[in-house]
Formats: sequence, structure tokens, C-alpha cells
Amino acid sequence: MHYSHLAHLSKPVSRLIQGTVMINDEGMSEEAAFNLLDSIHALGCNTFDTAHVYANGENEARFGRWLASRGNRNQVVIVGKGAHHNGWRKRVTPYDISSDLHDSLARFQINHIDIYLLHRDDPSQKVDGIVDVLNKHADEGKIGIFGGSNWSHDRIEAANSYAARNGLRPFSISSPNFSLAEQFKEPWSGCISISGNKGKEARSYYRAKNTPLFTWSSLAGGFFSGRFRRDNLESFTSYLDKLCVHSYCYEENFERLDKAEALAKEKGLSLPQLALAYVMNYSLNIFALVGCQTPQEFEANVKASTVKLSDEEMAKLSLS
Repeated sequence: MHYSHLAHLSKPVSRLIQGTVMINDEGMSEEAAFNLLDSIHALGCNTFDTAHVYANGENEARFGRWLASRGNRNQVVIVGKGAHHNGWRKRVTPYDISSDLHDSLARFQINHIDIYLLHRDDPSQKVDGIVDVLNKHADEGKIGIFGGSNWSHDRIEAANSYAARNGLRPFSISSPNFSLAEQFKEPWSGCISISGNKGKEARSYYRAKNTPLFTWSSLAGGFFSGRFRRDNLESFTSYLDKLCVHSYCYEENFERLDKAEALAKEKGLSLPQLALAYVMNYSLNIFALVGCQTPQEFEANVKASTVKLSDEEMAKLSLS
């Protein structure tokens, strides 16, 4: 496992960050969830991605019980996310940020979240109050560094310009979608992707700033599982599979998949491993969010994260 140190964070951050969306009553028992977290932690992952909206709070509560039972809070970096929209309104306001943060701290049974991200953006809201309230909670010691998930680079730049003018802490993390496949249609409202041709400007911005990127969906919603083919797209019926077809199953991506399969075979990797290797080799400061259901999946991802791809191989995969 590779680690990096982020400014103003005392603990190292593993380059693979395990998600927690699956550790709820519908997905697995608490015992199974704890065993999964134990195994992934033992494989070197010290950073876990959580969110206020997952399972209506049960994920955070369960993750907090795992921390308490293992006594490992000082070894673990928590990525918390709040201010997600709901079915009635957008919720990226100082009030909602504070409300979600205090809910999360109570559920975790802790007093500090290492990295705090706003789960969505609302461009109709001025950045001033958002930056102010995040700085307030950082000054209180309730959060460490902070940033935006599914925020455009333009909005992050606006927030950081405001912070600089007022002597405040800036957004230091961005968490967009990024994968070898281009996201032709957003899977959920308010998703921001920096993949493909449409993401060139954002990638240039983040490269110039060397911004740490906590990128999600390296496998493009399962597109690089190998199950999706040009001739079987009508056969998928589950919600997530249909979402993948909607967002990623386009000819340009199938051309990328063809090249990825050939290179994976040449290197003795699985297709999902090759897709993750592409993300980890890209010339950005990337930490990949993964959602492994088993220790074996995570171990395969650790191997993939150390694979080196040449500039020529990267360009060929990108169709550039």
C-alpha cells in the first residue's frame, strides 16, 4: 500500500480509500461488516470514506461502533461527507452543513472528522457562507481539512479565492468522478466528472494546483467488470446495471474497453485491475475511492495500484 501526507493532516493517507456504503443491514450483518473492515485495515488501508446519507445514518453509526470496539481511532483517517440534497431541496447551506456534521459526530461517537467533504454543490449559493462555516468548524476542532465532492473546479477556485482574500483556510480536496471511461450522462443529479474530453480543462487545473483528488468510480459504475458488451445492453434489469448502461455504454468507451482487455491480458491482470491501474498512473494527485465487498477484491486493488503503465500505454487506452 502506498501512502501520502496531506498538508495540515497529521496522519498519512492510504492511496486506496475504502468506501463504507455496503456496511449496512441490507448489505451485511454487523459481524460481517466488522470482519470486512478488519481485513481491509490489515491490508494497509487506513482511510475510509463515509457519508451522512448512507443508509440514513446507519453506516456512520456502524462504522463508529467498529472504531470503538477496535480502539483504533488514532490509526484511522475518516473521510466524512455531508450536505447532500434530498427530494425536497438542495442542502448546501451553512445550517445544513453544521446540522449534518453534528449528526455525523454523534453517530461516530467521536469529536473530530479528519477530512470533511461537501457531498454536493449548489451553485446558487454564494461560496462566502460555505467557506466561513467550514472554517468555523475547523477552528473548533470538529473537522480537519475540507473540500468538495462533486464540485466543479470553477466553484472550488471561487471558494479558494474568497478564502485567500479573507485569510481563511481553503478547500484542499476535490472528489470528482474519474475513470478510463467517459461519463456521457450523469448517473445521479449533480455528479461532476473529469474524465474524457469534457474533463480536460478540470484536469489541467488540478494538475497545475497539484490538488489531492479523491476520485470515485474507477470502474465506471461496473463498466470495466467485463459484463457489459455492445450486444447485451438490453438484458440488464437491475437499477445499478441500468445506470451503467445509461452513463457509460457508448461506442467510444467500448473502444477503450477493447484496448483495456488486450493490455490486461498482456500484463496478466484482470480487466478491473487494469482500469484501476489507469487511474493510479494518471498524471494527477489521485487517491482512488473503492467499494470492495471482500478482502480478496481489496487485495487485487492493492496489486493494481502498484502496476506501472508507460506513457504510450496510457495514451493508447485514452484513445489519444
